[in-house]
Amino acid sequence: MAVVLNEIRRGFYLDSVALMRISRAVAALPGVEEAGLMIATPANKEILREAGILGANGEHAGPGDLAIALRAKDAATATAAMAEAQRLLDQPRRAATGGSAWQPHTLRGAVQQMPDANLALISVPGDFAAAEARKALRRGLNAMIFSDNVAVRDEVDLKREGRELGLLVMGPDCGTAIICGVPLGFANSVPRGDVGIIGASGTGIQEVSCLLANAGSGISHAIGTGGRDLSAEVGAITTLMAIDLLDRDPATAHVVLISKPPAPEVADAVLARAGRSRKPFTVCLIGGEPTRALPANVRVASTLSEAAEAALGRVLPRYEGPAPKLSGRGKLIRGLFCGGTLCSEAQLVLRGAGLAVASNAPIPGAARLGKSPGGHTLIDLGDDAFTHGRPHPMIEPALRDGPLREGLADQGVGVILLDVILGWGIHADPAGELVRVVGGRPSNAPALIASVTGTDADPQVRSAQLRKLADAGIIVAPSNAAAAALAIQCVR
Repeated sequence: MAVVLNEIRRGFYLDSVALMRISRAVAALPGVEEAGLMIATPANKEILREAGILGANGEHAGPGDLAIALRAKDAATATAAMAEAQRLLDQPRRAATGGSAWQPHTLRGAVQQMPDANLALISVPGDFAAAEARKALRRGLNAMIFSDNVAVRDEVDLKREGRELGLLVMGPDCGTAIICGVPLGFANSVPRGDVGIIGASGTGIQEVSCLLANAGSGISHAIGTGGRDLSAEVGAITTLMAIDLLDRDPATAHVVLISKPPAPEVADAVLARAGRSRKPFTVCLIGGEPTRALPANVRVASTLSEAAEAALGRVLPRYEGPAPKLSGRGKLIRGLFCGGTLCSEAQLVLRGAGLAVASNAPIPGAARLGKSPGGHTLIDLGDDAFTHGRPHPMIEPALRDGPLREGLADQGVGVILLDVILGWGIHADPAGELVRVVGGRPSNAPALIASVTGTDADPQVRSAQLRKLADAGIIVAPSNAAAAALAIQCVR
């Protein structure tokens, strides 16, 4: 008979990314049916409850505690799994501290240890993120808020306070930034250069910065804003401050702005501010176009690769090999994306070629998945519906395994479109995980077309990832937009 076992660590905090990895390791143990390690906020306890692993003991955990919850086939297996969870929890702390060095438990303690610091990266449960960001601002620190699930009212208040103090608030839900050459969050190792990037999209920043790096260029800074910054409620507070910063920065010669379609009045304000600069700007609004006349120094790029080309002043390489044949299968394109903006960009490319497309995260002109059965489908696997209580697919690419196997078995699918994203904080071998699933596929399987967002300086080493994909018969295009264009060529 299955046994549910819970333990509580009072006043214990570990980053959610680390907790998700430990949860997956425990869940993979023989005889363990489900496992979850979460800071016991009400929302997280509901996730554990829905999974059927929150017991009476776990219900007593408070929002400052860690709940360790699992279900196993019997009591002995549950006890052994709990011991392993405890060992894994202690391991990263010992590694980080060398077994003895003191580490601060509060922002105040961290500032005392690093008095010259000017930026705080905040990655705590969303219920606490606004309070920690406010503490950072009042200590004179710029703030990058990696946390999500922060109320928009709190975001507006924080950004207004930051503006009054002359401090930048990146986020909430800011996954990527590169400041003075230092990658923060899900970011890549790219060289310094003269292109500044402002992005309401983490994977958009990653794609453009890597395309520039692999073309021999580099960036001055990449400033993330959080996905809601260009909404009517927030009013582009961080975006406008970032434009001011890059406009004054002597190391920045060209500015690239990346966003999904902003509120029209916000777009007008951003374009007007860009127009007062003497520097050239490239604006990439995935799935949208400006509604007002552009200033003379501003140009629009439809795709991320076009934005990189505008900053480079030259055309990027195209895929030069033959389009794969579809072995008598159907001619539908199935896209399975870890990066939400890469999914949006692929939709844009398909729509631009006159193809009907549906998605769980549709851009303007695309259908919402489920309302338009059949046809080409592009799925954002990082959407909340897939990641509720689970690691993001950039952290744990196995989240794509099930949809990928379904696509391989679907006789109507001729091409499966994939993204492989590298960088800091991301899975150590995403190409290897992909190859593990598609290896040994039949000769009449759908064509597999991928793009790789990353550089050779990344921990995963882009060239090594490319070789793994090529050795497995996966066609690799030089950019996400090029991969989508090749998929179209295949089905026509």
